[in-house]
Amino acid sequence: MIYIKSVFLFFIASFLIIACNSEYSHKKTGYYKIILPQHQYQLFNNPDFPYSFEYPKYCNIIKDSTYFDRTPENNYWINLDFPSLNARVFLSYKIIGGKVLYKLKQANGSIKDSTGINQFDLLVNDAFNLTNKNEIMATSISEIPILTPNGVSGIYFKVGGNAATAKQFFLTDSVHHFLRGALYFNSTPNADSLKPVHEFLEEDIHHLIQTFKWKNQIHN
Repeated sequence: MIYIKSVFLFFIASFLIIACNSEYSHKKTGYYKIILPQHQYQLFNNPDFPYSFEYPKYCNIIKDSTYFDRTPENNYWINLDFPSLNARVFLSYKIIGGKVLYKLKQANGSIKDSTGINQFDLLVNDAFNLTNKNEIMATSISEIPILTPNGVSGIYFKVGGNAATAKQFFLTDSVHHFLRGALYFNSTPNADSLKPVHEFLEEDIHHLIQTFKWKNQIHN
């Protein structure tokens, strides 16, 4: 019995020595597998809206009642919600030449209403400035011209790195209509972990842009 115990202790000691001297293998960083749906689209063509487009069936369209603590200037600001992907595309519409109400903070802290005009060149500058706010976190910013078969033009902004919004764009006819879109995630930006979702939603955004149409009527 004593012999058996001695042999057993010998094997245990040998195992511990080998384990202590074995080379440590660092595990690679991994991310949860994301199940992506099949790309399927349907038409958004509300008769009261000045535009139409095709959007994914796994997306919900919600009227935007507030945009970063600001009240939308008209009824045609909407959000494309992707609940299963924890993402949202903000769409803000402006009438070129239309009046806009600004909330200006005064020196004493009070808020004063001020009216202005949506000038085309200023709307374009705002779109570029909003994209360039990502410069601190961005590794690159690409500006891709848009010109669709439906006569819709604009710019598609592709932002590299851990930017808050890596996909932005604006669409316009340069005379009456101007629409800006931006993709956001309800999570901390991480270009590596979100790469599959970014690539997936980029295809949906491109489809939205290619099927986008302006309507002749101008809404106030």
